[in-house]
Amino acid sequence: MDNVSTVRSFILSGLNETTNYRLTLFTFTLLCYCVILVFNIALIMIIILDENLHEPMYIFLCTFCINGLYGTTGFYPKFLLDLLSSSHEISYEGCLLQAFVMYSFACCDLSILAVMAYDRYLAICRPLHYHAFMTKKRLSQLVCFSWLTPLCILSSNIVLTSRLKLCSRNIRKLLCVNWIIVKLACPDADTFSNNVVAYITIFIYVSHGFFIIWTYMHLIITCVRSKDDRAKFMQTCVPHLVSLITFVIALVFDVMYMRFGSTDLPQSLQNFIAIEFLLIPPVMNPLIYGFKLTKIRNRILGLVYFERKLAFPS
Repeated sequence: MDNVSTVRSFILSGLNETTNYRLTLFTFTLLCYCVILVFNIALIMIIILDENLHEPMYIFLCTFCINGLYGTTGFYPKFLLDLLSSSHEISYEGCLLQAFVMYSFACCDLSILAVMAYDRYLAICRPLHYHAFMTKKRLSQLVCFSWLTPLCILSSNIVLTSRLKLCSRNIRKLLCVNWIIVKLACPDADTFSNNVVAYITIFIYVSHGFFIIWTYMHLIITCVRSKDDRAKFMQTCVPHLVSLITFVIALVFDVMYMRFGSTDLPQSLQNFIAIEFLLIPPVMNPLIYGFKLTKIRNRILGLVYFERKLAFPS
């Protein structure tokens, strides 16, 4: 048991330079978190309650929003408490749990985006076989794949990290991240297994990215030939593409900075880079899909009209 860490808590030092505007930051963060909750829960409830939306594309969208709630709940409540506290400490177990939630959230997002791309590929490029292939059983399998695969892979990452002996407890970020915890390991700690599993994880999700690129190449080639397919592409694929680009840019910025970035950047900029994938995609995704997908937009407009009719009866 000599390789097990004796560190029982961590200090999140990313908030050290926010003393003068902590109340403003708390208000903005609370507002942002409330917006994320309202937008995502509203979209989830619309899809669940409307039987006309019980189609694969909308089921995947529902899991996408649920994952957004899962990831942001792993960060925002703790961050809001830290803004109200003078001590920015997190327990060892809590830090590992948050690191697991952050990584699994990001990987689940990419898995769901890959599954959604495949669904659009079948719907547009193989329309005659779509309903024969996308059965309820296959739909369940794809949803399980998008959730269970990241959870299993990231569990092994966290288990390996928990075996490391750490020589520091200072994390210069707003949240716990597995790679940062591994970098706190003592010089004599064996991190070879951690690095191997990390590279396997990167390979798997880079493969997801190439799969998405492959599906969109086929989608674009198919849509160029047909006016109807172009309309379907613009209606259902553009929101997915915008979500994908937003998420990938936000995540790549964070990963590249974490691995190769300079510590000379202002702490506030470092903080924004660290949390932008928890800020921008969870707010944008329900808005993009809500306004772009006709069935959801009509459902929202119908609810608004119904509420107005109740409030102002003729």
